[in-house]
Amino acid sequence: MGSSELSAFSGASFSSSIGDSAEFDVELTLNDRLKVFKTSQFDCKGYITSKCHATNEKEIRHLFAYLVDLKKASAEEMRKSVYANYSAFIRTSKEISDLEGELLSMRNLLSTQAALVHGLAEGVGVDSLSADSDSSTKEDTSDVTHKEPTDMEKWLIDFVENLDVLLAERRVDESLTVLDEGERTAQEASNRQTLSPSVFLYLQAAIKEGRQKLADQLAHVACQTSTSGLELRSTVQALKKLGDGPHAHKLLLNSHHHNLVNNMRIRPSSTSYGGAFTAALSHHVFSIIAQAANDSLSVFGDEPAYASELVTWAVKETKAFALLVKRHVLATSAAAGGLRLAAECVQTCLGHCSLLEARGLALSPILLKLFRPCIEEALTTNLKRIEQSSSALAVVDDWTLVLPPAGIRPLGAWTSSLGSAIASQLKLSTSAHRFNSMVQEFFEEVGPLESLQLGGSTLEGLLQVFNSYINLLIHALPGTMETEDNLGGSGHKIVRMAETESQQLALLANASMLADELLPRGAMKLSPLHQTGRMDTPGRVSERQNRFPEHREWKRKLQRAVDRLRDSFCRQHALELIFTEDGEIRLTAEIYTSMDGSTNEPEWFPSPIFQEFFAKLTQIASIATDMFVGRERFATILLMRLTETVILLMFVTEIVYFSDSLKFYLDMEFVILFSSQGRYLSRHLHQVIKNIIARAIDAFAAATGTDPYSVLPEDQWFAEVAQIAMKMLTGEANFGNVDHDATSPTASILSHGST
Repeated sequence: MGSSELSAFSGASFSSSIGDSAEFDVELTLNDRLKVFKTSQFDCKGYITSKCHATNEKEIRHLFAYLVDLKKASAEEMRKSVYANYSAFIRTSKEISDLEGELLSMRNLLSTQAALVHGLAEGVGVDSLSADSDSSTKEDTSDVTHKEPTDMEKWLIDFVENLDVLLAERRVDESLTVLDEGERTAQEASNRQTLSPSVFLYLQAAIKEGRQKLADQLAHVACQTSTSGLELRSTVQALKKLGDGPHAHKLLLNSHHHNLVNNMRIRPSSTSYGGAFTAALSHHVFSIIAQAANDSLSVFGDEPAYASELVTWAVKETKAFALLVKRHVLATSAAAGGLRLAAECVQTCLGHCSLLEARGLALSPILLKLFRPCIEEALTTNLKRIEQSSSALAVVDDWTLVLPPAGIRPLGAWTSSLGSAIASQLKLSTSAHRFNSMVQEFFEEVGPLESLQLGGSTLEGLLQVFNSYINLLIHALPGTMETEDNLGGSGHKIVRMAETESQQLALLANASMLADELLPRGAMKLSPLHQTGRMDTPGRVSERQNRFPEHREWKRKLQRAVDRLRDSFCRQHALELIFTEDGEIRLTAEIYTSMDGSTNEPEWFPSPIFQEFFAKLTQIASIATDMFVGRERFATILLMRLTETVILLMFVTEIVYFSDSLKFYLDMEFVILFSSQGRYLSRHLHQVIKNIIARAIDAFAAATGTDPYSVLPEDQWFAEVAQIAMKMLTGEANFGNVDHDATSPTASILSHGST
């Protein structure tokens, strides 16, 4: 959660309960809100008491949630800071390590120079004291010549000879022991001054020369490709004991690098260009990186300078490996749309890479960053293929609902858990079955790539493909008024027309089944819970769909796409009802003034356009009842929307004066009656019709100056007449067996007046 989101959260949650708290102000940055927690005098209990002294349980829960989110934001800020400055930290640590080595060398050099100067000074003092006689000098010289070497001089001669032999025989451990003994002896001699300056200098020179020879031998061994792992660790350990740890660590990493490159004999071939190549290469690379980490830890421990250098080296090798896989495998498969192959390769690499996390090497982000573009390209290619395949099948689709063809799994892993009732609903047209099967296969291939965090882009891409398929269904409606701009610039697409109402309802069945059931169930394969391998029943899947906000929002967008198709269907049928084939409006004021009495219908019978409207709704309702089994709510909303569209389009202009207000009133009451009995009369539509009636009555009163209610029957009369009209139109009654006098408006008015 970012700082802006936390600010909004704090403002919404605590403005009423903790409004005087400065740290919860929406203008404060994350750093400012964290200052109170950074002070050394911060008292947790006192802070909670000051904030919660007059708060209830709900406000305390809000405060707890806010503090948890603030903790997460702080951790995320620290992580970003570490990643942002990690390279600088490694570079600085390396420079410090190099400086330490140089300072050590300078100290040794200065010690040597100081000993040399001290020895020269003593030598000059001895020469100045030789003022004895020639005879004395000759005697002394004779004594020196015949003087026996001291024990220390004998030890020094043996030390040099022994060291040369050990170095020649490459006996590393014994050479180190002898050098350590020489260092201790030199230190003791320096402290006790038991050696003459010249002898002391000779000893130091011998030790230095021996160390250099041993270091050169060890470096040569470490650079050999034939050196085994055990021998390499012992060699590096010996170099570290010689005091050259940074150089020893570099040799260790260089040796593993050469081993990685020299043993990489795997090459992609025409027969195994993907999974096998990637698996072998990934195992080889990350095994060597793991071995290098083990060697570094066993020899150098967890010292920060060496650990940083190891991380830098591992990142470099991982990048080289990722680029190799990307060039030889992912780029080709992504361009060809081989999403399954790309997913397998990425999963293999991430699996091997994750084993290094126990050693403190989190290299997965490096792979994800480099592999992500190729995976996204493969996703785009697959989505385009789904869209093109659906478009091709829409050209020959007869828009008849059938069960899934053999070999197609409409719901993937959930098919086995579905009962016969749900399975019977999986009737789609040919293009919809193909669309669904390709999408379900796509979900199964993308599901294992959850670590790439592709859920958002994947769902968005599928939404675009679904919108494209909805555009195809809209084009299949005859006489659709959708323009290319309204269809998202998809352009004209050739599809087979849905001529009959049954075919047109099949278009809606395709869209609703995909948006309500099939696509949301498939999308759950992208959730982390599905990766655990648990199989859920359809009821639990529906629960989980509401658990993830991004899935809920995605499902709402799918529903909006279905609403576009439904609105096009309703608008098409409304226009067919309102306009003639020549484009003339059928509902005008003249239809209420041009009654010539030639019809066999009674004068109080609904107008022909509303009779046709009732017949159309009855027919569509009958087809929808059989087609939308188990989804009656969708059929009801469809009929409700269709009724609203027809009424609203009929009266888009101001209500004109109708001379036959009785007839108009009856038409409106007729619509209210049959839509309420069909259970598709919405409150909104009912209010709209009442407003239309009121406006028509007001127009009648303004034009005639007559009180409309003095010439109109009671509301009960309209309800009874509308009921009789419905029975006649459905064949339950006929005009011959209806008492005209009993139900005529004149008789009703006279009866009403006499009372």
